[in-house]
Amino acid sequence: MKQIKDMESSPSTSHFEIGLYSFAELTEDSVTGTKISPVERLRNLTESVELAEQVGLDVFALGEHHRPDFLSSSPAVILAAAVRNTESIRLSSAVTVLSSDDPVRVFQNFATLDIVSGGRAEIMAGRGSFTESFPLFGFDLNDYDELFAEKLDLLLRIRNNERVSWSGNHRAPLNDQPVYPRPVQEPLPVWIAVGGNPNSVVRAAALNLPLAVAIIGGMPEKFAPLIELYRESIGRAGHDLTKAKVSINSHGYIADDSQQAMDDAFPPFQLVMGRIGRERGWPPMTREQFDASATLRGANFIGSPEQIIEKILFQYDLFKHDRLLLQLGVGTMPHEKIMHAIELLGTQIAPVVCEEIRKREAKTP
Repeated sequence: MKQIKDMESSPSTSHFEIGLYSFAELTEDSVTGTKISPVERLRNLTESVELAEQVGLDVFALGEHHRPDFLSSSPAVILAAAVRNTESIRLSSAVTVLSSDDPVRVFQNFATLDIVSGGRAEIMAGRGSFTESFPLFGFDLNDYDELFAEKLDLLLRIRNNERVSWSGNHRAPLNDQPVYPRPVQEPLPVWIAVGGNPNSVVRAAALNLPLAVAIIGGMPEKFAPLIELYRESIGRAGHDLTKAKVSINSHGYIADDSQQAMDDAFPPFQLVMGRIGRERGWPPMTREQFDASATLRGANFIGSPEQIIEKILFQYDLFKHDRLLLQLGVGTMPHEKIMHAIELLGTQIAPVVCEEIRKREAKTP
């Protein structure tokens, strides 16, 4: 796919970033019922990262899960495998389930990734939407909120200091302990990922950390007050509002025309979300609900390039955000279709969106 780099896709002239995220799904094909091997799935994933860079996308992020239907229990390891044939795309977790992990190891893993990649690593820290990691690593869900607050404090302490003294309730204390290696980037970027909790938003602002908001259901404009709260809280804390970054993370899929996009994306989406829904007591998603989610005011970025451009700009007017990350395809889809969706995003959508945002910013006093 190296020839893609030479296509007519000018780099972003705006600061607005567009990228991808994945959970390295290992679910059955919704049509055939078969699964590819883990080896093939991760090979496909690294090819996706390489193509994303070649078509000019800015970020690739990988979530953490500890379930049989996902392969990404160690995002930093998989992201390191994507370094070999990439040079510029930023590599992030999405998210690191910090509550059930050791902040020292999280920092070491991503500092190492930062060194291997030449300064491209990021951590997106969150509490996670699944709970399997808590019993797996010996943590009590009753401590859900306290675990995250305490471990975030330690992660930031390590990020900002080579030698650390620290004590808490859920990990052995550190007494002037050095933590190595140190990353290329100083400081190593840490984002706070939220699903809609105002307290989490206020915490991110108080700590002067960038905010990643997951919008995977409902009407996006309902999240506008949350982002406004973040920026207001940044100002009240005395931090520089011009440096307060916001990312929107959503589901998506792109095909040459809208009908093809909807028909391709719905069966695997229904399979995966139906399985998760049964675990959580949700009713099955209908095709009508799925179609509604892909309209301009719905949460999902599914459609033709023209529709996706319109929707990104619609949300930009709502949020004035700095980054958009899309999970292209929920569930297992043919690799060649995902690769084509990435190509469309990088060559037909991103240049138009970034140029339009640049023009809008230039008109803003």
